[in-house]
Amino acid sequence: MPRAPFNVLVIPYRLRGDRPEYAVFHRRPPGKMWQFIAGGGEDDETPELAARREANKEAGITEESGWIRLDSVASIPRASFPTAPWPSGIYVIPEYCFAVETKIEELIISDEHDGWGWCRYEQAWEILTWDSNRIALWELSERLRMKMDHGT
Repeated sequence: MPRAPFNVLVIPYRLRGDRPEYAVFHRRPPGKMWQFIAGGGEDDETPELAARREANKEAGITEESGWIRLDSVASIPRASFPTAPWPSGIYVIPEYCFAVETKIEELIISDEHDGWGWCRYEQAWEILTWDSNRIALWELSERLRMKMDHGT
């Protein structure tokens, strides 16, 4: 399947009482980084469909509802994808961000990762490798806080 010129980031979260927890994943070497679910679009897939596919592939998440498309969008240098079959005029690709509330206690992680864990906001903020993940985490946290404050 041809690689589409965009990436997706998916933040799985769950609510524990009035406090959300976020699933953070440790990428296997050589990457060795903490991040949320990330992957690229395939063929003519939309970002939403790519997010759902990646969440299922990397963590066994199959939720049909509870999805939020975040406003956060990052740019990733094309050089991060040296084998991508894109035209030479593409220098950066967008990374679209999503969140999904899951009821799954134990996620089934793919072999792309060698660990994961549920984290409170502060812990996730500290261990995440990429600023784009932190910005999306902040946005999701604010959305959830506003929702809880206003009961919507």
